[in-house]
Amino acid sequence: MVVDTRLRRLIAASTFLTGVLMILGVYTAAAGAGLTCAGRWPFCDGYLGLFPANWSSFIEWFHRFVAMITGIMILGTTVTAWRRGIERRIQVALAGSTVLLPSQIILGALTVTTYEWVILTAHFLTASLIFTGVVLATVWSQPVGTRYRLFRTGTLAVVATPILLLLTPHAFIIFDPTVQSIYYAVGLMVYTALITIAAWAPTVVDDSNSAWRVRMTASLAAVITIGLLIIGRQVYAGMLQYLSIGGSLLIFALVIGVTVILQQNDMQPPSRGVPGGDWLQTHLY
Repeated sequence: MVVDTRLRRLIAASTFLTGVLMILGVYTAAAGAGLTCAGRWPFCDGYLGLFPANWSSFIEWFHRFVAMITGIMILGTTVTAWRRGIERRIQVALAGSTVLLPSQIILGALTVTTYEWVILTAHFLTASLIFTGVVLATVWSQPVGTRYRLFRTGTLAVVATPILLLLTPHAFIIFDPTVQSIYYAVGLMVYTALITIAAWAPTVVDDSNSAWRVRMTASLAAVITIGLLIIGRQVYAGMLQYLSIGGSLLIFALVIGVTVILQQNDMQPPSRGVPGGDWLQTHLY
């Protein structure tokens, strides 16, 4: 069943909000804003515990507000998708994201009341799984793209990956909350591009061998990208920093490989039955 325009936009909006929420969550954690409400969760430190008392508590309050809106959006989108009986894989992707929402809420509370790296990591990992589900739903709900669109998506990843390398945690520039937010925004953009390529490759790339190589290469790069983002806030120096730099370089090499394959495939001339057959058909018939 073809997904109507309104539902496609609803799914895309859920994806956008989820990405924004993840970036906002990174900034909130990096700024230590959640700690302003730690002693009064689920309330905060403002009037009646419901309104922010200062800038830090406003950040935490705003993060909670966006989280509430995003959760409602994902839930509503999932219910709508199932009620309309759209393609099964889209329903499953949205349902998977929805099922994870309660655990994400619990982990979000723990990041405020118990500020530990293992909890922060689990919180971002769960968010990444939710994001993956809604991204896949968005990709599958859109009209099938072309090889050229896929090539442009790969080019976007090629351009963005060096920025990811430049912003490597504590390597080249000060990794303050703003830089962290940009790092994760760029990383999520690269991750989305790679998922899009992997999902569309079997459909838009004619040669099955090329399609398989594109899909596997893009999938591997996507896994490495989200892995770097998951460990990103634990990187300070030493082995993890070298791992992060090496991972970004590997992603860069992989996305270049994907775009080269897509370009070669796109430039292949269409097959012809008999040499000169078109000329003969035009002039003799």
